Order: sequence, then structure tokens, then C-alpha cells
Amino acid sequence: MSTLTLTPRPRLTDRLATLPVVVIGAGPVGLAAAAHLADRGIEFIVVEAASGPAAAVEKWGHVRLFSAWREVIDPVARRLLQEAGWNGPVNENRAPSGQELVDEYLRPLGALPVIARRVHYQTRVTAVSREGMDRTRSAGRDATPFVVRVDAGGDTEQILARAVLDASGTYGSPNPLLSTGLSPAEDIALADRVTHALPDVVGRDRERFAGRHAVVVGAGHSAANTLIALVQLQRDEPGTRISWLIRNTTAVRVSSSAEDELIGRAQLGARVDRYVASGKVERVDSFEIDDVEATADGVRLWGRRHGYPTSLEADVVVNATGFRPDLAPLREIRTDLDAIVEAPRLLAPLIDPNVHSCGTVEPHGFRELTHPERGFFIVGMKSYGRAPTFLLATGYEQVRSVAAWLAGDLAAASRVELSLPVTGVCSTDAGGCC
Repeated sequence: MSTLTLTPRPRLTDRLATLPVVVIGAGPVGLAAAAHLADRGIEFIVVEAASGPAAAVEKWGHVRLFSAWREVIDPVARRLLQEAGWNGPVNENRAPSGQELVDEYLRPLGALPVIARRVHYQTRVTAVSREGMDRTRSAGRDATPFVVRVDAGGDTEQILARAVLDASGTYGSPNPLLSTGLSPAEDIALADRVTHALPDVVGRDRERFAGRHAVVVGAGHSAANTLIALVQLQRDEPGTRISWLIRNTTAVRVSSSAEDELIGRAQLGARVDRYVASGKVERVDSFEIDDVEATADGVRLWGRRHGYPTSLEADVVVNATGFRPDLAPLREIRTDLDAIVEAPRLLAPLIDPNVHSCGTVEPHGFRELTHPERGFFIVGMKSYGRAPTFLLATGYEQVRSVAAWLAGDLAAASRVELSLPVTGVCSTDAGGCC
């Protein structure tokens, strides 16, 4: 029995060859992976915890992306859609909102018969392993099928797979508010007073913010989007007070830059700068949060500012501190992750947010995403771990390369087919909405 090796045409046992590739997540990158696998004639299954495609994107659907339509549509997905009669966006130079991305692109893509019949919604992956062995056993591992355990409507089922692509994203795993990276002791009691990133301030969440003191925590673009929305609400509800709490002395990620080719993002930074200068937004810098507690009417943030103990009270807090990957389902898989960023070890130096912006991240594929567990890949936003420098176009290039490798086309898998715009640090911290 032969084990899998990195060759132009991977040698599979007869049993493995009959099994599907399992794609975890039906978001933008998961559906792009499905399109590439379908185009390559590779059998696959997509499992998605929500009841429809791109559920995480819909949660921030009111937010406009930084990238134009032409930059957020996967090339193979576009071709498959056009072959089915899809006309695409009228103006591809315009940046869509998250909801437009879902309604006009991702939902039609997920509805293509070649994809739709292979997608299982309301099916949550709880664990991934190898059939009959935990992570400590080595003999014959590469020739043994993956076992993907899922919860489907309360029933536990297992899917055998030849390969697994984890495109589950990070939106469901926000970073905690505390500077230690730990959750506040009163985390459950704070549930109705601390919101997830990118609330719909002027829409469905309006009553939660109108006429109240809101503190936005975070130095990324999800924070900037929320601050802009709060200023808009403030015009209609003058009693609305806005504080912006950041850990560092400046918010470099949202600073406007004339060199940013993502025009929408550069404009975003400029608007926030103006609101701070005019006093509409009170910026509180150098604030390290040590604890968060519920008060009778709101929330108190305890911490240190410039090294001195301090506190800040608010009615509602927006946690826009970024996201991290949920690695619990991968406990029995042999992963090779960077100890700091929690991205694949070979990818981590390319995406380190202290060094790189999304425009300086080199296009990468199966080699940088490889783990000791042959046939297992983390793709999309989750592959970036805690780094906020992800672009959808980068995720599409990842799955193009991985699908080519799975098909045994090493030449295509190794080829670079992506050119990125020149940018500063790029993310709305919303799981990849650039």
C-alpha cells in the first residue's frame, strides 16, 4: 500500500480514490473551492452549519466592501455562472455591500446544480480525524481516510473523505476584549451589553445604540465602519455619545493613505480622521483593558492608560478587536501552525500583520498551506489565523492551487495566477471582506 506523496499525480489507494473531498463552510472561499473541484471533476461534499450560503457575510451585509466587484468574484466560479446564464453585476468597478455579494453572486453560485446537490446545510463539523486512529498513530496514516464528524439537526454522523478543506472562517470566534487575550470573568452576564463586530447601527440594531454612550474597541476597519455608522446615527439622535478605545497610541490600520489602491478603504480612514478631529468621536488611546464588568445600566471597562489604573463606563460596547481561528475541531489532526499567528507555519511569515499588508502578501497556494496531515488544508480567512490581512482574491487563489494539486496537476498548482492591489493593512476584521 502506497502513501500519498507530493507528485504531479498523487497515488491514492483504490478506496481513497472513491471518497469525496469535504469542504467545511459554504462562504465565499468554500463555494469557490466547490467551483474549482467541480470544474476539475473531483467529487466533493460541502458542509455548512447555517441554513444557507455565506451566513457570516449576511451578518455584516450592511457593510460595503473595499474591493470592487471585479476583485471579489472567483474566475472559475464566474465562468460556471455565465455558462448557466448569469449576467453578473452591472458595474464591476463598484464595491458591493456584503448583502449584495451574497444576493448577486454567492447565492446564485451555491444554487448551481453541480454545487447545490453537494451542499449540506445545517450540518456543523464537530471534529476531524483519521479512520481508526488518533493523531499519535503514524503507520499508514496518509493512506487512511479522513473522518469528518458532523452534527446534522441533532444527529451525529460521520463522513469519510480523501481530503479536507477547512474554509469555515473566523467570524464566529471573535477575540476577547481583555488585553491578555482572555475572556472577561463575567462573559455570560455581559452578553446583552457587548456586541459582536459590525452591528447594524442604523438598521436592525438601532435601538441598542440610539441616545446611548457606545464604546468601540479596536483599531481595525470593522471599528472604523462602526464609528462612521454611529456618527450617522448621532445626527438623528443627538444624545448618542461615541468613544473609540484603542490599545496603541495611533490606529495605523485605519489611517488614510494616498497610496491605497482600494479607494473605498482610503476614504474610510479619512472620514474617521475627520470625525475624531471634529470631536464627534472621542478617541481614547493607549488603553489596556484588564477586566469588564456589568453595571446597573451598562458596562465598566477596567484597565490601564499610559501605565496608570483607570476605568471607562458605557451603555454598550462593540468588540471590534478582530478574530481568531476555532481549532477545537482539529484536535486529532496533525497541523503545523505558527505559535503566534496561528496560521500554517509556511504561510505565517508572509502574512504577519506587523510586517505585511494584504497588498504585500505574496500569492500562495498548496505548498504554503501544507500540513503534516497529507490532504488536509486550511483555506480562506481561517488560514490567516489571527492576521487581519486577508483578501477574498487571495482565498480564491488558494483553493485554485489546492484543487489543482488534488487533481494531480502540479504545474497548475505551483503557478501563480493572482496580482494584488497596492494597499496598506487590509481588513474590516469581518472574516475577509476586502
